[in-house]
Amino acid sequence: MGDGNRRNMNKKKKNRRKKKKKMMNAEETFASKCVWKWANNNGGLLNSSSSSSSSSSGEDEDFNDVQKSLRVAEPVVFELHSHSTRSDGFLSPTALVERAHRSGVKILALTDHDTMAGIPEALEAARKFGIRIIPGVEISTMFSPRGNSGTEEPVHILAYYSSCGPAKFEELEECLVKIRDGRFRRAKDMLLKLNKLKIPIKWEHVARIAGNGVAPGRLHVARALVEAGHVENLRQAFSKYLYDGGPAYAKGNELLVEEAVQLICRTGGVAALAHPWALKNPIPIIRSLKASGLHAMEVYRSDGRLAAFSDLADAYELLKLGGSDFHGRGGHDESELGSVNLPVVAVHEFLTRARPIWCDAIRSILLSFAEEDPNKVSEISKFKSLKGDMTFENTVLNEGGDMFTLHLSSWLSNEERKAVEVEAIRLKLSHTVISERGFHITAVSK
Repeated sequence: MGDGNRRNMNKKKKNRRKKKKKMMNAEETFASKCVWKWANNNGGLLNSSSSSSSSSSGEDEDFNDVQKSLRVAEPVVFELHSHSTRSDGFLSPTALVERAHRSGVKILALTDHDTMAGIPEALEAARKFGIRIIPGVEISTMFSPRGNSGTEEPVHILAYYSSCGPAKFEELEECLVKIRDGRFRRAKDMLLKLNKLKIPIKWEHVARIAGNGVAPGRLHVARALVEAGHVENLRQAFSKYLYDGGPAYAKGNELLVEEAVQLICRTGGVAALAHPWALKNPIPIIRSLKASGLHAMEVYRSDGRLAAFSDLADAYELLKLGGSDFHGRGGHDESELGSVNLPVVAVHEFLTRARPIWCDAIRSILLSFAEEDPNKVSEISKFKSLKGDMTFENTVLNEGGDMFTLHLSSWLSNEERKAVEVEAIRLKLSHTVISERGFHITAVSK
């Protein structure tokens, strides 16, 4: 990274610190305490304000050092919208985590388009820097209004999962595979339209930019247009050819947006509407999504809170979130990782809503593990493919039989740990061991 870019990033970090120097009110102080504890893996005081009086003196002492200097303390920086080379980002998951660390980010949600393939690599890289990863995905959907009340409109929905990833992973992945297959067909359709416009772009060119096995998106086609000299920059590629409904725009296998929200809810995620300011007709979409179970919508950007969308979030009782939508393109028009100043109260409300959803998902994962027949190794090995901070191991025992171990995240909060322990005991799994790498829950078959 050049000295100029490093200076700019340090300047942004200093600006964030300046914003936090004002005194906090009681609500902000309590929220800051809860978020700090969660981010530093000291447990989740995420319930109502009554939690503050019930916490142990030891936990209070943990926070006192920060509490005494709240006016100058480093904020817990959340980045809830980012992309890697596993979709249309320019940085690998590892490089993205390293950049997040340099930007002062403590909590990073990797939300690649229609894939969670980058999560394991991001988790591994994050351990080096003490960054906590929220496994996520940005799902491509389509809103189709009923009757003749309007035209179809593409909508993106963000999903945020617990450290252990989604419950019912196979159901989620099946839908994501269909969408990714549609992205290949969509990209080829865009090239056909460009060729008809006398703008030849080869499929091999787009595939090379996207990378091996990556489902190509509009950004990959836009990069090909720039590299071929047909446009000056990515912005021009979109404004001339690739914008929604543009001369080279094409649709893929997008889910109906309501189905995507319901899918996220079924698989233990928090569903949020991404960049609603890009929608042509946001109100009917938000109304329909709220009825389908939407939890949140993006309201904050690097340039501040958008009042109109904040009011919509209030009207539909949705959480207010935001993120940089970082792709790593470079240039002055892209927001840096961690540049969105999320109010600590908004972060606390997000974690409070997410806590029971994520704990239920962990219980569901354990239940699925316990219900598998340990003698059917081929079936139980599906746990290897879970995309959260979780791995599956099968060991043949000397005395005969097999030992099946599910390794859970080391980032589980105290509340999540208790949920794991209680559920493991209830399911009568052989034993539960806590180590530096997390939980090891074992079932033995003889």
